[in-house]
Amino acid sequence: MNLHKIVKFAALAIGILSMVFLGGILATDEKDSAWISPLILVAYVILFACIAIVLIYVFKNLFAKQETLKKTLMSIGMFLGVVLLAFILADSSDVKAGGEIVSGTTSKLVSTGLNTFYFLALIAIGTMAWTGLTKFKK
Repeated sequence: MNLHKIVKFAALAIGILSMVFLGGILATDEKDSAWISPLILVAYVILFACIAIVLIYVFKNLFAKQETLKKTLMSIGMFLGVVLLAFILADSSDVKAGGEIVSGTTSKLVSTGLNTFYFLALIAIGTMAWTGLTKFKK
């Protein structure tokens, strides 16, 4: 039995289970139904199974081709460089929010996240503008 058939049967089983759970939820009129907790558990199990399968195939394909691995490591390195630059430029002053004082470390981490977002947005906009201009010149 090949992988395609296994995945097809697993999807069929998950679909049938989902319809049973949906029918159970729709059949009850309670707000806090006893069906909610099992559904959340099933959702977590399916999510973790999907993530595991995706990671297995991603790593399998990454290590199968050295060129792809090299490009991936370069991209991760550039991303970490952007995060490091954002961390260096982040402000670590104490902030008063909601009547409580937020520590400098928390403020620096939040500022790092915002700076990283701004840098990546500028890089994306610059890349789109550059490709648009080069296509326009041709």
